[in-house]
Amino acid sequence: MASRKGGEEGVAVDRFVEALAPPRRREVAALRAILLGVDPAISEEIKWNAPSFRTTEHFATMNLRSKEGLLLILHLGAKKAALPENAIADPQGLLKWLGPDRASIAFRDEDDVHAKRDALSSLVRQWMEHLPVR
Repeated sequence: MASRKGGEEGVAVDRFVEALAPPRRREVAALRAILLGVDPAISEEIKWNAPSFRTTEHFATMNLRSKEGLLLILHLGAKKAALPENAIADPQGLLKWLGPDRASIAFRDEDDVHAKRDALSSLVRQWMEHLPVR
């Protein structure tokens, strides 16, 4: 399992992930470990019935119900906001833009999660630069 972040919330995420079917459990655990490893300020909890990650705001939430595999939805928190044009460098074209404030990244399986590790880490770091500061 990923390292525990967010105290009780991290334990709840551990339990949630442990209850998933084995192939999905491995994909989610791999993605979770990458996200938590990007920055020590990132914590996690279950939101919208899936692991969700935050700093000052929630900014990344897994979509476990997609027919395309595992999706990670990047967003800018509860308040409507838009990213400036070309704010995120995505040389591998991983982002599928869903709106001016949201994008998704699809993963076919656990191997695909690992293959996209470095690019994903870069995208998350860039995305976090646009989160509100408290």
